Amino acid sequence: MGKGIKNPEFMNCIKKNKIRRFSPGKNLVKKELNIAEKDYSEAKESLGRNRYKWATIQAYYSMFHSARALLYNENYRERSHYCLIAALKALYVETGKLSIHFLENLQKGKGLRENADYYDEWSKIGAEEVVNVANDFLKKVKIILYDRKSGGV
Repeated sequence: MGKGIKNPEFMNCIKKNKIRRFSPGKNLVKKELNIAEKDYSEAKESLGRNRYKWATIQAYYSMFHSARALLYNENYRERSHYCLIAALKALYVETGKLSIHFLENLQKGKGLRENADYYDEWSKIGAEEVVNVANDFLKKVKIILYDRKSGGV
């Protein structure tokens, strides 16, 4: 199931069927990265037009699709944003492939997106920050996926 992974959050997500094996995963990695790039581009455009709420939402979804590309690369699929983060922690952070800093930024982006989406609370500073970290996250994911030593695509 979890390739010897002992992370309790990840294992609980598998148990609840919120993370599951997904054999077509590797075939969808590039599609997810394309979506992430498009969302990032739209986030930058929204930021430039002072549309901070949409920039925040689009930047988070760029990070979400980047993260999903990592998960697909391991032939897993998520059924919740929380479990996507738990899976990245188990599969990438705890194995030394991804710094905890990137996971913290993903969690922060998730919170900012939820505030913008559900509570109509957003700011220029938050939008600028999440757009910047979305760019860094996308770049790091590409390095992980395209570095032949890490077994990426």
